[in-house]
Amino acid sequence: MIVDFQFKFSIQQLNNSTPLNTLIVIPARYASTRFPGKPLALLGGKPIIQWVWERVSAMPVEAVVATDDSRILEAVKAFGGKAVMTRSDHHSGTDRCGEVLLALEAQGKHFDIVVNVQGDEPFVKQEQLKLLIDSFANPDVQIATLKKNINSDEELCSPNNVKVVAGIDDKALYFSRQPIPFVRGAEFKDWRQKQQYYKHIGIYAFRTEVLKKLIQLSQSQLEKSESLEQLRWLENGFSIYVKETAFENIGIDTPADLAIAEKALAENGISGQ
Repeated sequence: MIVDFQFKFSIQQLNNSTPLNTLIVIPARYASTRFPGKPLALLGGKPIIQWVWERVSAMPVEAVVATDDSRILEAVKAFGGKAVMTRSDHHSGTDRCGEVLLALEAQGKHFDIVVNVQGDEPFVKQEQLKLLIDSFANPDVQIATLKKNINSDEELCSPNNVKVVAGIDDKALYFSRQPIPFVRGAEFKDWRQKQQYYKHIGIYAFRTEVLKKLIQLSQSQLEKSESLEQLRWLENGFSIYVKETAFENIGIDTPADLAIAEKALAENGISGQ
């Protein structure tokens, strides 16, 4: 059963005074290949999923954790969060967000925007969420996401850091696990002096009508090659607007990432808000 919500978040389109209602969905899967039970792993003494919930729920928006495991559902309820059970056969968090949206619409609720904040992003910032939501003041925006400048060769080379190239109109041209673009005629050590590189921050916002179309698409060849679902959307003609953030997120994919997050917590005194 989908939980009831209390808040609405409104922004104004440049040419439309109609408020845009926003829903934030936090997909949280228990059976992670690289880190089973990850959402319930403790960071600074509380579950990772609690960090994400506290940051997201501090926004004046409707929010819910979407999970396929009763252990996560009960943990979220225990710390006072809102959660709903979803199917276990989803291939992505986007699909899980789509299921929640359709269920809420069946209850008579209406949303203009859905934001997907993965349950392994304990340090997501409200400024980042607002940047995404505000981008829909442009009526041409179908999908919005974030990027941050890359400051080291190690970061540029790592296949775990997805790179993005966008046009002058802020629309994504391509995403890759490889360093892009290639700088012809230069040694790799000089690439960052000749070209600005950006890392993709995997938080997405969708117009609801676009999200409902995306979850109907079959996997594409580019998506399978890079293991990046956003390439499916580009291949099918959808535009992805990329906004730049100055904030570094620490996504947790492995136990090693959790150790890095613990160190950041200790060194920087990062709070739950």
